Amino acid sequence: MRRSSIMATTTTRPLLVLVATVLASSLLPPPSDAAAAAANPAAAFDSWIAKNQENYIVNMALYAKKAAGDGGKTLDASLSAAEEKKTTYVIDPSGKGDYATITAAIADIPNNNDRRVILDLKPGATFREKLLVNLTQPYVTFKSDPTNPATIAWNDTAATPGKDGKPVGTVGSNTVAIEADYFMAYGVVFRNDAPLAKPGAKGGQAVAVRVFGTKAAFYNCTIDGGQDTLYDHKGLHYFKSCIIRGSVDFIFGFGRSFYEDCRIESVVKEVAVLTAQQRTKSIEGAIDSGFSFKNCSIGGVKGGQIYLGRAWGDSSRVVYSYTVMGEEVVPIGWDGWNVAKPESSGIYYGEFKCSGPGADAKKKKRVGWALDLTEEQAKPFVGAHYIFGDSWIQPPSVTEGGAKGTEAKAPTAAAASANASSTTAASSATASSTTTASANASSTTAASTKASSTATAKAGTASTTTTKGAKA
Repeated sequence: MRRSSIMATTTTRPLLVLVATVLASSLLPPPSDAAAAAANPAAAFDSWIAKNQENYIVNMALYAKKAAGDGGKTLDASLSAAEEKKTTYVIDPSGKGDYATITAAIADIPNNNDRRVILDLKPGATFREKLLVNLTQPYVTFKSDPTNPATIAWNDTAATPGKDGKPVGTVGSNTVAIEADYFMAYGVVFRNDAPLAKPGAKGGQAVAVRVFGTKAAFYNCTIDGGQDTLYDHKGLHYFKSCIIRGSVDFIFGFGRSFYEDCRIESVVKEVAVLTAQQRTKSIEGAIDSGFSFKNCSIGGVKGGQIYLGRAWGDSSRVVYSYTVMGEEVVPIGWDGWNVAKPESSGIYYGEFKCSGPGADAKKKKRVGWALDLTEEQAKPFVGAHYIFGDSWIQPPSVTEGGAKGTEAKAPTAAAASANASSTTAASSATASSTTTASANASSTTAASTKASSTATAKAGTASTTTTKGAKA
């Protein structure tokens, strides 16, 4: 039974805002830190919180200044105010919470929301809903238990007909669309369980999460799908201890994002491409964008082949540091896609102190235009400063009295190479919803373009068949 609605609630609960400031002296941690964290993940999470508290005290003078909220070194004032007014609602399909569906809870969040609204999803529950957190609903958190996470699932593809009878396109295929700023997720599975697209099939893009709002953070989440799993659309984004699975271009977009301690898995035996990042002047802020992966692990189906990325346009930027690369990573590493002369373009692909069979210096034969970064070259990419995190990244707000959960750490090199097929989202589940789905998420921005394609292996290089078309 619903106890109260978001619209009707007027009480607030104070929260001591905890900001994760990344100090320059800790930007390049020794590999032993990752090993210790893997051995005792719960202690690692507590240590992470403790360091944030210490940094908060050390930097109190900075926070006392007027907060610009623009990615500077002061706490974002609007975020601070929202956190101090946080409120939590339990979402339980059985009807024992405040809401039975996430859709209903989101519908009650007022326009121009100014407080942190935590939607506490029942652990282990599956919500078959297509969700949109719109531009006027900032400060929303989806929270569950990382040890028994709630799952949000849907199965649209780019070819799915919309209300007007036309295909929804890649932008509209998402299970969850986040267009609001300051979104946070903790311990939740986001899944698009449409059947995996066949090589060369048209309209097979199936987005699990599309993140358009800025200053969004995902902790201990799983993002599951096939082609175009995670649409890292635009803005500053942080992914901590997440699992991301897919096939072709399954992390793509124009975002400026930092992936830390994440596990990246291919779910196909064919060639997989992890990233398709684009910097472009046509989208505000995108020219300064790029994906940075630190302390992550890469693996997939045994016998498959994985490319670290392919150039979506001539200014793509992706960097991997301290990352364990499984044997599935191909020796050349990267694909120039349809860029005629990548060596003279604005493409910036680099690796720094990576390990594992896929990064073995004796075996790898990286393309000549990819960089083996020096420590100085790597510094801009190896900390949350890359996404100006000292003004907005903070630990997940949790329900008062609730369990903190256990932090999932990146697997070992052996685990990174394990067969991931048993845990993929390749099922053809029917969308017989037990909830009322929200309207199709339509982007308010101009539609971007990207080739939908399938990469096929040929003599150790990526031979791709592409069909140029609108993402929307």
